[in-house]
Amino acid sequence: MRPMRAPIGHFDDARPAPHCLDELTGPVAEAVRHWQGAVPAERILYVDTEPEWADTATFVEHYGRELLEQSANCVVVSGKRGGETTLAACVVLSTTRVDVNTTVRRRLGARKASFAPMDTATGETGMEYGGITPLGLPDGWPVLVDAAVVDLPYVLVGSGRRRGKLLVPGKAFAELPGAVVLEGLGLS
Repeated sequence: MRPMRAPIGHFDDARPAPHCLDELTGPVAEAVRHWQGAVPAERILYVDTEPEWADTATFVEHYGRELLEQSANCVVVSGKRGGETTLAACVVLSTTRVDVNTTVRRRLGARKASFAPMDTATGETGMEYGGITPLGLPDGWPVLVDAAVVDLPYVLVGSGRRRGKLLVPGKAFAELPGAVVLEGLGLS
């Protein structure tokens, strides 16, 4: 399959994710392979990127400044109440930060909420730190998505690895298993 022009950013090679399963981690490849949303899986695109440029500031310098407004971060959070711990993912625009102390804590019904330790986040998701994506998360996890992410035509997110990213239609995030779209999840 010939590369296509990416809908956002300056990428040399954009391909439908179903044609790039070998480039994705196991859980992400499975999520793409079994995608059932109203947005066709062919509209989820994989772009090859350099792992050393994975962090947002460096990334936009190389692949297009406009991506800063069209990128989302996926972070793993931990909510605790009594002896119970709930892990969840939060997806917010990269120009914002997750409202862990109020929105996340309340949504998870937790007494205390915080970012999950790196080894927990990578161990539980099967993804690399710096590449965690909301596609392919463990069954039963809540996926809290800021409404601003869903409103964008395309959003750049991790691919499960530090090498490569996914370009996902914003409305597809609302179709992820366990997704809950929330206003104000991402704070300026």
